[in-house]
Amino acid sequence: MSSGIKDKVAILGMGCSRFGERWEEDPEDLILEAYRECITDAGIDKSQIGAAWLGTGMEGQGVGKSAIPLSIALRLPYIPVTRVENFCASGTEAFRGAVYAVAAGACDIALAVGVEKLKDTGYGGLPQSSRGTLNDMYFANLSAPGSFAQLASAYSAKHGVAQADLKHAMAQISVKSHDNALSNPKAHLHKKLDIDTVVSAPLVAAPLGLFDCCGVSDGAAAAIVTTPEIARALGKTDLVTVKALQLAVSNGLEAGHGSWDGAHVTTTRIAAARAYKEAGIREPRSEISLSEVHDCFSITELVTMEDLFLSDDGSAWRDVLNGDFNADGRIPCQIDGGLKCFGHPIGASGLRMLYEIYLQLLGRAGERQLGDPKAGLTHNLGGWPHQNVCSVSIIGRADA
Repeated sequence: MSSGIKDKVAILGMGCSRFGERWEEDPEDLILEAYRECITDAGIDKSQIGAAWLGTGMEGQGVGKSAIPLSIALRLPYIPVTRVENFCASGTEAFRGAVYAVAAGACDIALAVGVEKLKDTGYGGLPQSSRGTLNDMYFANLSAPGSFAQLASAYSAKHGVAQADLKHAMAQISVKSHDNALSNPKAHLHKKLDIDTVVSAPLVAAPLGLFDCCGVSDGAAAAIVTTPEIARALGKTDLVTVKALQLAVSNGLEAGHGSWDGAHVTTTRIAAARAYKEAGIREPRSEISLSEVHDCFSITELVTMEDLFLSDDGSAWRDVLNGDFNADGRIPCQIDGGLKCFGHPIGASGLRMLYEIYLQLLGRAGERQLGDPKAGLTHNLGGWPHQNVCSVSIIGRADA
């Protein structure tokens, strides 16, 4: 028997709220918005859900440390409900809990929900004191833009890429995401940009400008999973199954104790290699139809293409300029606008990525529908380039 997760779990239904500045809604409202679409899509009654997981990344946003807000908001039938947090991979962590429960036979049907309410809770990207006893000493002056700006500098130095060329490639990534989001009614940002506007925007942390950074959004997403056998018994014919779920977490080697060059993200390479092996994928450039990656900053998406082995080392910036990851490119990336424009409610992002892949695989993505995708990859990166948690998930058609 295989020790992996491949094809052992099917996605019965998914849902996603509109992302944006949802000033009038609280986290429970956003949960309900995503859940209603999800359970309608699944075609079941909530009494059939055997367990649930709630992913949230921040504490001070009205959700707290337990999963009780989820069970109360949805009036779940006294089932096990667990709150998980793993930085920006919190939504995928909730999905992983639900998938593993079904695969293990602990329950027949499980629910995963991710939510974050950031706009009116004072979130500004600064470190939290609750991240550990040494956090205040090590990360007192650390910011997300500053940390990922260093990734850009290291990449430029290692591969001999002129700053102007790298800046142009980064701008193309942002332009692409804005173009893709125009056909996504649930995306936070609907604004077309051009290269010159991105390149000339005010700097946030050199070389990252204003439009190289994703925004701060509110939102929620949800998934209901079961076994393929149960899904078919419930009348589902076109099944999307989980091919791989992998997680890699930094152990300190990147942060000055190893040979890390600062120009790539070690955990992404490890998680990606494990995911391809679990999914039985030998040639990701031909077997992955599309991807949703953690484009918290434009440089992150660029480097991630190499870390996922979708570009050769030192060549992703050329591939970006060649349009390889555009909607009509060889492997479309961020077809829904990505973190950059769909938005980045931390606990919801991983499930939002899966939601878009799920829609694409079933041919339900509307104006942004791709031709005939067979398998899609999602990638979350929580933390900083030198200390992070990375998740890589692959879902695809059951017969692929």
